[in-house]
Amino acid sequence: MIDNLRELPISERIRIVEDIWDSIAADQSVLPLTKEQRKELDGRLAAYKADGIKGRIAKDVIADIRKRL
Repeated sequence: MIDNLRELPISERIRIVEDIWDSIAADQSVLPLTKEQRKELDGRLAAYKADGIKGRIAKDVIADIRKRL
């Protein structure tokens, strides 16, 4: 089956991967978080609440990234 996929154009293979990823994302509730993942997310949320920084405007962040490229 994999060999057959390699015969497809890259654009088609990318579309297939995107479709598969979308189907996984739609069913993510069946993939429970591990204890380590939950601990990491809880820590990040606590840090976010503690520092009071609400983030930055997306266009400013993108502009900064483009300057670094």
